Amino acid sequence: MSKTTASHPATATGTPAGAATATGTAPASRGGRAARIALRAVQVLLALFFAVASALPKLVAHSSAVEPFERMGWGDVGMYGIGALELAGAVALLIPVLQSVAALALSGLMVGAFVVQLTVFDGEHAATPLILLVPLTLVAWARRGHTAELLRMLRPARHTG
Repeated sequence: MSKTTASHPATATGTPAGAATATGTAPASRGGRAARIALRAVQVLLALFFAVASALPKLVAHSSAVEPFERMGWGDVGMYGIGALELAGAVALLIPVLQSVAALALSGLMVGAFVVQLTVFDGEHAATPLILLVPLTLVAWARRGHTAELLRMLRPARHTG
């Protein structure tokens, strides 16, 4: 083997070394980019759902939201409180440093909604919160690095004396 083919094994097959490297890395980088875009799209869809379809009816006291909260005995305070939490979670899903924590918090709300659907409403719409838990859990896990970043930001700076 010549010195050239020994240092560039791809040339032994007739494929230029640079082409092998570009081909070997391009699909991975495209795949990673596509995954990041898909995850971001999921976050935007979740944010839209929680802001528009879930929080808004509660915050404007639409009859579709008022009745269930009266039936639960939570009244306006519960309705507006849950609506505000959903809206805050929807906004936080779009803020990079908060997105994992938001997904975890909204997951907690969905667990509570599931329990309420089972106990108060005889499981009428119990599947909805369970379905929403899947993408919320995915976002929380995929963006978990942002939680560590948030914790670093919130910790007071230690002064060495």
